[in-house]
Amino acid sequence: MNQIKLKRIGSQIAQELSNICATEAHDSLLKNITITGVEVTNDLGLAKVFFTTLKDEDHKTLEKQLNDDTAGYLRTKIADRIEIRHTPKIRFQYDNSIAYGNNIERLINEIHEKDGE
Repeated sequence: MNQIKLKRIGSQIAQELSNICATEAHDSLLKNITITGVEVTNDLGLAKVFFTTLKDEDHKTLEKQLNDDTAGYLRTKIADRIEIRHTPKIRFQYDNSIAYGNNIERLINEIHEKDGE
């Protein structure tokens, strides 16, 4: 499938999931996450949903809870909102990029502080 179309579908899914988590979800698990991106496979069989959270929880446990408890519910909500023939299965994955970026920034600041001495 065309990569532009896949990115558009991924963007629509991310937007709808963000709206559901922010406004409709009654589960505290969903209210405490932020959707950072969605990657959709070429056959639209799977949507990998990247998320972050401000809570200090084990990320693997949080991923498991989201995938086991809420992925099916969210898939049915997405199917009602987006006009595509087959709604992809949703798999949550913690997004490490923010923590990685913060670590890089901290290292750069340490280098600058040492150079200033």
